Amino acid sequence: MCGIIGIVGVHPAAPLLLEGLKRLEYRGYDSAGMATLVDGRIDRRRAEGKIVNLEGVVADQPLAGTIGIGHTRWATHGVPNEANAHPHATDRVALVHNGIIENFAELRDELRRLGHAFESETDTEAVAHLVSHHLAAGLSPEQAVARTLKRLHGAFAFAMVFAGHDDLMIGARRGSALAVGYGDGEMYLGSDALALAPLTRRISYLEEGDWVVIRRGGASVFDAEDRPVERAVRETAVSGAFVGKGNHPHFMHKEIFEQPGVIGDTLQSFINPATRSVHLPGLPFDLAAIPKVTIVACGTSFFAGMVAKYWLERIARLPVEIDIASEFRYRAADMPEGGLALFISQSGETIDTLAALRYARSQRQHIAAIVNVPESTMAREADVVLATVAGPEIGVASTKAFTTQLVVLACLTLALARARGKLDAAGEAELALALADLPSASAAVLAEEPALRALASHIMGARDVLYLGRGTAYPIAMEGALKLKELSYIHAEGYASGEMKHGPIALIDDAVPIVVVAPPDELFEKTASNLQEALARGGRVIMLSDAAGVARFQGQIEGAAAMPKIHPFVAPILYAIPVQLLAYHVAVLKGTDVDQPRNLAKSVVVE
Repeated sequence: MCGIIGIVGVHPAAPLLLEGLKRLEYRGYDSAGMATLVDGRIDRRRAEGKIVNLEGVVADQPLAGTIGIGHTRWATHGVPNEANAHPHATDRVALVHNGIIENFAELRDELRRLGHAFESETDTEAVAHLVSHHLAAGLSPEQAVARTLKRLHGAFAFAMVFAGHDDLMIGARRGSALAVGYGDGEMYLGSDALALAPLTRRISYLEEGDWVVIRRGGASVFDAEDRPVERAVRETAVSGAFVGKGNHPHFMHKEIFEQPGVIGDTLQSFINPATRSVHLPGLPFDLAAIPKVTIVACGTSFFAGMVAKYWLERIARLPVEIDIASEFRYRAADMPEGGLALFISQSGETIDTLAALRYARSQRQHIAAIVNVPESTMAREADVVLATVAGPEIGVASTKAFTTQLVVLACLTLALARARGKLDAAGEAELALALADLPSASAAVLAEEPALRALASHIMGARDVLYLGRGTAYPIAMEGALKLKELSYIHAEGYASGEMKHGPIALIDDAVPIVVVAPPDELFEKTASNLQEALARGGRVIMLSDAAGVARFQGQIEGAAAMPKIHPFVAPILYAIPVQLLAYHVAVLKGTDVDQPRNLAKSVVVE
């Protein structure tokens, strides 16, 4: 959600800013813009819609200058148009902002009484005017920013440039990530390491409440109390090579097809193939002593946590509570001292999940984070990081990040079960071997793409779609429905199969496709009974099962895709792939924006 890039350099800034913004497209946005200093004054270019529109504006009206800021905006306050696009500016300061200023209305009213005129509907513009007000009163840029930050309520990451100061940029963060990049006679600001990767691999992350003064020769960091502090500079592992689609039509398609490889890479970081045993990174707590696991996540990551609840309770015999991050801390639940609080996030920057993490810390929980970005805020604040090895995921709808999260959760389940004496060496080896079969089984699922593409044509014209599953297939049914909603804008819902007769069965008619996720496990017969109930009411059933399961209903169902036979323990990981492909091909047939669905963002940094 929103992206920031800033450059204090010696080369023309505009081309570098545009390249940085393109690398931030994956975060989701609906307008873009940038500002530079030209002969000491602020010059801006902004455009509604995609970055290609901004490129056209810059081509018609070139933007000079070697210092500048750029932004991709995901609309919060104000519709997505050019007037509301960032940067926001006065004649003294230009700034870009990720997050929400909660007290902007109060600030705007105060500034209007002082004679300031506003041009946009955004909360951000109030910050630009407040900084400008302090500059007009004779404060230095550093003093003006420090005073402004103390007036702001909410979440933010800022990058600011100042008229007449061609060797100065100021950044700040509270609740939204911001990285400082160190170059050779140049300095940078960015929302994440991916934005800065072509420019530098030497990165420093601001901590909560920090603000930073950047000049070509280096950076000075201050904490929330304006005290000078040091923040470690590290080499990031993110590649400077631009992430391309290769021969794939969309990033999402490419990332779906990367899953056999990234599942294998993630497994290699946790499983010893010789001993068929799981090895977690060094833990600062005893797994055997954990009384309870609390899993907190949002969206697709929440569904990964739902699968883990089944695994942990059944295999490790450990009580598990799972909650949506945006609801969790508002219940103010007491948590047992010494419990394990597990936070799942692709980006490691999701603001609701971070807030929940901090609540769990106050409840004396051990904190573990499953993230795909090892330099993220969540990773830095956790006691232990269980990293997915998915590589950059550009498509907004998560695919490979989800399956690698499930792999990590499966490995954690085995480690906890072994530590608690609920799984012996032979049992661990059996389940580790099932995990080791996943890369080849995943490749076999991808070979079913033509069948799934054909099934998509049965769904594309629907107004409503139901997904059904039992046990660990239930969260996969919910994930399948979410993917279809995200990508094709078709209303879809995932239900536990046994709940169908408690209400959803009323929706079944010949206009409602029903996708049944039915791996051959101990619950297959019950799922089959629910499938028969749907057929008896004229339901248009599409079945995902192995060849034997599909054969039982041949001639009765509208369509099917046969999955390879696999151990029930790892079935939810494998069955995630066909629901991804099905949603992808429905979206392609409908002509929607697969990689950047409307209204969605990759990293949600506002509550």
